[in-house]
Amino acid sequence: MDMEEHIEELLRGVYDPELGINIVDLGLVYDIQYHNERIFIKMTLTTPGCPMHDTIVGGVKYVLKEKLETEDVEIDLVWEPKWSPEMISREGKDVLGIR
Repeated sequence: MDMEEHIEELLRGVYDPELGINIVDLGLVYDIQYHNERIFIKMTLTTPGCPMHDTIVGGVKYVLKEKLETEDVEIDLVWEPKWSPEMISREGKDVLGIR
């Protein structure tokens, strides 16, 4: 497993508290990069005015800093492409009961 895959697995531990599904299966994580012990995450939220913004972004930073013992985590929160339910993984759809 390379570092980007390891980071993705760690991010499966960060949940959208309103939906009860992790941010990877929800389709919020667009890109993961790891270079020279620096972590870069490109992600979105379900809506620009998401009330869980601080909770979710804070959870990403906390998990990565805690588990990887680094302070060099950058999160780029983007709104394009716009998130849609089609981005939810099969596992996520199963959790939400979506067919």
